[in-house]
Amino acid sequence: MVVSTVQGKPVTISEELFAGTFELPLEGLMDLHEVPHDLVSEERRAFSYDGKLLSTSCKKREMEFEFRLLNDILANSMIVKGGSFDVVTHERFLMMSAIYGGIPINWGRLLFNIFKDMVTPATKQARGYVMQICALLKNAPDMELGESKEFPPLKILTAKTVGTYIAKNRNIYVDEDELVVEKPSEKKKAVSKKRYAPTVETPVVKMWRIL
Repeated sequence: MVVSTVQGKPVTISEELFAGTFELPLEGLMDLHEVPHDLVSEERRAFSYDGKLLSTSCKKREMEFEFRLLNDILANSMIVKGGSFDVVTHERFLMMSAIYGGIPINWGRLLFNIFKDMVTPATKQARGYVMQICALLKNAPDMELGESKEFPPLKILTAKTVGTYIAKNRNIYVDEDELVVEKPSEKKKAVSKKRYAPTVETPVVKMWRIL
């Protein structure tokens, strides 16, 4: 359970409320490490662009472009990560294997655990779920929210955006003979002796508590 204070009013978000708001299934795998090993072995070859056996932690460009799209959807919208999207993590590979293999997943439990990690300061989980939090707060009693804005069209998954993605990624592949070009060493620039005041980042969330 997640407890917070918004506009001076207590807000409690339970796993049941989270799953019910977004109509998420509550049956199926709750731990990605329970994905059958034989299925993962099959997908290591099925995801590969050249038919070779992939590692479960690999480069995105080593996969067929359909699975690159699936990887990006999970990384951007569900798992929510920061930094580079070029690497497919072991966790994401297992999730993709379960989805492609038709294994039922308890999305309510899985995504709620990610949400709890987001609001726990000690974790390294990237922050996200802005739209989801707004949807949850809409149902909170006596809560006055600001005027909603239209979601950016380019952020919505449509046949057109999928087609654009595929067109951009179709010809991106791993070149085994690709040469590594070393950049010539450059002269070190003189380091300025000026001292700058450190920038202070405003914490995104401080008020959440996990029960």
